[in-house]
Amino acid sequence: MQESVKYGCLVENPETHEVLHYVEKPGTFVSSKINTGIYLCSPDIIHDLNDVWRRQQEENFNGGFGDILARPSESISLEHNVFSEMASAGKLLVYYTTRFWSQIKSPGSTLYANRHYLQLYHETHPDRLAKNGDGLPSIIDDVFIHPTATVHSTAMIGPNVSIGPNATVGAGVRIKESIVLEHATLQDHCCVLYSIVGWNSVVGPWSRVEGTPCDPNPNKPFAKIQSVPLFNMAGKLNPSITILGCNVQVPGEVIILNSVVLPHKDLAGSFKNQIIL
Repeated sequence: MQESVKYGCLVENPETHEVLHYVEKPGTFVSSKINTGIYLCSPDIIHDLNDVWRRQQEENFNGGFGDILARPSESISLEHNVFSEMASAGKLLVYYTTRFWSQIKSPGSTLYANRHYLQLYHETHPDRLAKNGDGLPSIIDDVFIHPTATVHSTAMIGPNVSIGPNATVGAGVRIKESIVLEHATLQDHCCVLYSIVGWNSVVGPWSRVEGTPCDPNPNKPFAKIQSVPLFNMAGKLNPSITILGCNVQVPGEVIILNSVVLPHKDLAGSFKNQIIL
């Protein structure tokens, strides 16, 4: 209940599943049922959007936004402007579920969600997870390896690693708390920790790609991933996971630490706490 006020809160008619009342991030407790941000709309919502937009523009034109120095709003929000009116008109329905849900608003939260999905696999579909065995790579805890991926038997994978279709992992590679996407190549003896390796990217031999974990404190009640700003007050990049965009080439024997590399970059050396444009 203490956490629900950080999301959109709604009151539901349990028989018809109509939303009777909706408030985005209320100041006081409204309900423990929250909006998870997944919407299925009919084309008729265009009319509701149009009505809200027209009324908002009329208020702006007539000075109805209050402070004469305030800038009129040039956009509308489903959560702030539309859903409350649809709820009042009986046009908003809810599908309520108690299944796993995780908010993804930062790079670090992607790895956090990946870890929980692997945990769900462990509990409900353990056959989907990689196993240890003769001639197979060393697996630590929950690891998913796509059947089309090629992983050398001397590699050590895990915990909490997902390897996508047609990815290639060379001899002696170490991967931990990371996601390796389709057609990525990790060459011999490289190390990937707390990172996302994009489609068709290559990490050279003996290179190290590493990020900083952004996990919630397990000792705190209601702990969750915090959406920290990309930059700190000094204008420097806050430490977070490392992300290699698609088609990134990392040469051998370099270190990429706490950095974001945009797609189609051919790196020539090591980088730390940088965004490579």
